[in-house]
Amino acid sequence: MKKAGILMIVGPLFLLGLYIFPLWNIMLGAPQYPDPLGLNIHINGLKGVNEFDIQNIDGLNHYIGMHTLPKVDDMWEFGTFPTVIGIMVALGVLIGILGYLDKVSYKWFFGWFILMSILGILGMYDFNEWLVDYGTNLDPNAIMKLTNPDGTPMTYKPPLLGHVKMLNFDVTSLPASGAWFMFVGMMLTLAAGFLGWKNAKKQ
Repeated sequence: MKKAGILMIVGPLFLLGLYIFPLWNIMLGAPQYPDPLGLNIHINGLKGVNEFDIQNIDGLNHYIGMHTLPKVDDMWEFGTFPTVIGIMVALGVLIGILGYLDKVSYKWFFGWFILMSILGILGMYDFNEWLVDYGTNLDPNAIMKLTNPDGTPMTYKPPLLGHVKMLNFDVTSLPASGAWFMFVGMMLTLAAGFLGWKNAKKQ
């Protein structure tokens, strides 16, 4: 269990990358913007890829009736997510230390992984719900009121993952470096669980 315990200690520490690097990235490219506009989504707020990107995105959104991008105080998630990640890191490291000392079994490693996976899925669901509201809850008094070919109001929901064409903009949404840190950390904890399971079978 020593090696499994070490993996379980190291894995959750990778999640600390979420405090430094963005979790998700959305890029908007169009002919009138040689340098695409970009939005980095951190666990504690939104930041433009370039200095004036948020200001420019809000300016474009104003014409079609979309809300301005939320500030830290506008979304409870930006205050809650850093706390949740901190708790999960501390819990994971504690479980790893106890596993290293043979105080808990490998099942605790799998338990942490499953709990973190559930929290991740809930976070993605919440993020998608925000995108839906952001792209569909439009100001009826907007300067531009665009409709689909069938006459229904056009929506502007960015994709949760992948690429979509919206008017003359190419919008791409992909995991950023923080998400990959989290993925590596979770894979290490999963590996710790399997290594602990193999050791238990041998004994």
